[in-house]
Amino acid sequence: MVHSPAVAVIDIGSNSIKSLVASRDTLGGIVALTSHTIDARISAGIGQARPRLSEDGMQRGMAAIRELLQGAAAFAPERTVLAATSAVRDAANGAEFAERIRAATGCELRILSGDEEANLIGRGLAADPQLADLEDFYVFDLGGGSLECLAFRGRQVVHAISLPLGCVRLTERCVDNPEEPFGERQRLRVTAVCREAFAKSGFGFVLPAGAGAVFAGGTVTTVRAMLGAKSGMPASDTNPVISVGALRALLEETAALPLAARKQIAGLPEERADVFPTALTTVLAVADMGGFNSFLHSFHNLRYGLAAELLLG
Repeated sequence: MVHSPAVAVIDIGSNSIKSLVASRDTLGGIVALTSHTIDARISAGIGQARPRLSEDGMQRGMAAIRELLQGAAAFAPERTVLAATSAVRDAANGAEFAERIRAATGCELRILSGDEEANLIGRGLAADPQLADLEDFYVFDLGGGSLECLAFRGRQVVHAISLPLGCVRLTERCVDNPEEPFGERQRLRVTAVCREAFAKSGFGFVLPAGAGAVFAGGTVTTVRAMLGAKSGMPASDTNPVISVGALRALLEETAALPLAARKQIAGLPEERADVFPTALTTVLAVADMGGFNSFLHSFHNLRYGLAAELLLG
């Protein structure tokens, strides 16, 4: 039973902008009242040496934020937070975008550091009842600009790091022409960049053998939507355990197609079709480095961590 006032979170990501209106139940859990996602892709150009948000990207972002705030207002949230991640954090004109948001909505934009983002994702995942029995486990969350990596020991975060391995960033860096099939050369380039970033980061796969691995974010949500479309069910009803074999099969299926054909695949949003092979290759690189045979997917993410911060302190 809900017993606290509602709060609203707008998560301004590199690929998508998401809302969550949530409250707290009598046991202290986070209860989602409504959520929504708009694929706005504000991060075009993030792969450049000095990334900047484009005018078109900022306009798409502003439109999405207004729409999500309007939807959240129906629940009369007591507090609202707008938070931005890698695309705004890394952009030379991120402060300008924040000022535009303030002027248009009256809301201040909180630009999260990589460490803040990773730890808030960890807090969101810890609030997922599906993960209540996990003690020692890894969490990975892949966005358009960055990959957040966490290690939990005894359900406490012992290592959290944000790596510049987002699927938009790596597609711009490693894929010469996203309109064409995603070939072996691109696959090897993406994998090499991932391995190099992990090696330099010092993130170690040091938990006891058999530790679980959780993957959050739009890529694995899309995987579940695609698998659900094949069997005629919504993503939320599909098995949350995704095998590496299933991921490899989806990569083979999508990588062989040009972008125009990829956009026709059921369950794969057109807005993600260009970066999806890169994203799958990144997930598989993590699986290879960590020795994982499968991932447990969670719909809980940064939004839930921010909501927990607002509701629980």
